[in-house]
Parts: sequence; structure tokens; C-alpha cells
Amino acid sequence: MGFFEAFGGLALALLGAGLAAVLPGIGSAKGTGCAGEAGTGLLCQDPSKFGKVLILQVIPGTQGLYGLVVWFFAIFRMGLLGGGGSAFDLTVQEGLRYFAACLPMALGGLFSAIAQGRVAAGSINILAKKPDDWSKGMVLCITVEFYAILSLLASMLMILNIG
Repeated sequence: MGFFEAFGGLALALLGAGLAAVLPGIGSAKGTGCAGEAGTGLLCQDPSKFGKVLILQVIPGTQGLYGLVVWFFAIFRMGLLGGGGSAFDLTVQEGLRYFAACLPMALGGLFSAIAQGRVAAGSINILAKKPDDWSKGMVLCITVEFYAILSLLASMLMILNIG
């Protein structure tokens, strides 16, 4: 039995789970950074808006949390945290299933967090120019969040149906 047959399934499954955690984290870092840059400009002018700026900046960070949830759930289901299965017995086919199940969150989280960061930065501009309309910017951010939630649901439902 070769290395790939012995550990290939586990390696593929861990790669998928790792991507589900890391890519949305990268997207969230980029998204919150973009919103934070916009927020610092406004806060130089009006520090009293800190609370609202912080809310808008934090929103693109949720994808990183969703990715971590998928990572945790996947490794639990693999059996690495006592989830019932034996991770070291994963076939290559099962490993590919975990890999594919983690992809929606990995890619959906990455791209939606970056897009949501840009929307949040624009929403901070709304807050700067029309403070009473800042909730409209929140609604725009939540629209992007919907697709991150769909990515989370897709990955979770696929992981649940492995095995």
C-alpha cells in the first residue's frame, strides 16, 4: 500500500477543511481592512461615529467565523476530534467528498468577504455624508452576507451527508 492510498483520503479532507478556514479568513481580513481604512478617514473628522463605523467594519469578518465553523465541523465528522469516524481510515473517495464539501465555504467566504468589505467602505461614506441614512448601508452589507450564509449552508449540508 502506497502513501497516497494510506493517507491520501485524510490529506484531501484536511486540505478541504483547511481551505474552508483559511480562504474566508483571508477574505475577512481584506474586507475588514478595506472598511477600516474608510472608517479611519471618517473618524479623523468625527470620532463620535466610532460605534457605527465599528459595526460596519466588523460585518465582513463573519465569513472568517463561518469558515472556522465549517473547518471544525469537518474535522469533527472526520473523526479527528472524536466524532465517531476514524480519520486515518478515510478513502481517497471520502477525502474528495470532504474536499468538495468544503469548497463552497472556502470560495464563497473568500469572495463575499472581500465584496462585503467594499460595500461596508461605501456604507461608511454614506455615514459620513448622510448620517441618518447609515442603516441603508447596513442593508446593502446584509445583502452580501446572504451569499456567505448560503455558502455556509451548502458546505454544512454536504458535510452532513458524507458517509
